[in-house]
Formats: sequence, structure tokens, C-alpha cells
Amino acid sequence: MLHRVGAEVAQATTIVRYAPGSKFSAHTHTGGEEFLVLDGVFQDEYGDYPAGSYIRNPPQTAHTPGAALGCTIFVKLWQFDPRDRTRIIAQTNKLARVRDAHRPWVQVSPLYRDEREDVRLEQWEANHRVSLDLPKGGEFLVLEGRFNEGGESFAAQSWLRLPSGSRLEADTGAQGASVWVKLHHLEDMPTPPR
Repeated sequence: MLHRVGAEVAQATTIVRYAPGSKFSAHTHTGGEEFLVLDGVFQDEYGDYPAGSYIRNPPQTAHTPGAALGCTIFVKLWQFDPRDRTRIIAQTNKLARVRDAHRPWVQVSPLYRDEREDVRLEQWEANHRVSLDLPKGGEFLVLEGRFNEGGESFAAQSWLRLPSGSRLEADTGAQGASVWVKLHHLEDMPTPPR
């Protein structure tokens, strides 16, 4: 558990490990579900999603998840605009990267963007400082490599959430880093029902 607001039905950010043969009952994501497969293969009745798959299941979608061989996912629940109905399925290893015009040592692969949020993968080259103003906050999940920020080291599957009005100042070190990034969404987070 990385972040949670609520009890049984909660706004949550979690890393979930499915043991081989795991299955959940069919259920509806009333507040939406967004996840990234970190390893293994996630499955539901719509398909198999190997490591690197990014899925957005908007509010009111339903599925029956499982993992015959096991998997690990980074998942966010109850963090959608309630009116959002945009479903996304992307294989991140097949996405093009575009060099950031203001940060030439950063390459970006967009995943989803609207007036409320910006979700993307960023590849940070080694031995650089990655700076980013966060007027409405941001979240960062390390997929590969590592970076240092605020006196702390963040390696694979480390998560950093910075509040509105802050600034990311990350040093990539000798390895560089591949990072899942979500911006502009922290001031307008939905509240799950009690």
C-alpha cells in the first residue's frame, strides 16, 4: 500500500503481487482503475497483458482479473473524473519516444492526457538533473534504474508523490532511470463513497 483514503471502498495507490493461479471474482470499478503491469502476465476476460502493459479502465467498467503464472501490478483506484469513459490499453515497449524540448536528456512516451491529468513514461539519461515544476503535484514510479531526490534514493518499484506547488529535482546517477509519471491531478482527486 502506497497511498489510501477510505475504508472498504478507497482511493488507493498500491503495488499488488498476484501469486500464480490467483483469481478475483468479477467486479465493477465504480471509481475507475488504472494499472501498469510490472512483471509477469495479468489476465482478464478481455486478454493477457504482459509486463509493460498500461491499462485504464474508467468508472463503471467491470472485469474478472487473474494471473495464471503470477504478476505484479502498480494500480490506482478511485482517481478518475467520474464522467471519464476513456479506456486505454497500451504496450509501453512499443511506444515511440519523443525528446523533451525543454529537457533534452529526457525522452517521453505519452500514455494519456486530458484537462485534468497527464500520464506518461519518461526515460531519464544517466548523469543528469531532471527538474520539473509541479503546480498541481506529481507522482513518479521507477520502472528501471534509479534516481536521487531530496536526499533519498529511488530504485525500481519505488514511488514518489510530491504535493502541489513543489518541484522535482532528481539526479539520475550512472544508471539513468525509466519512470512512470502522472502530473496535474492531485488538486482534483475524487472522494470515494463512504
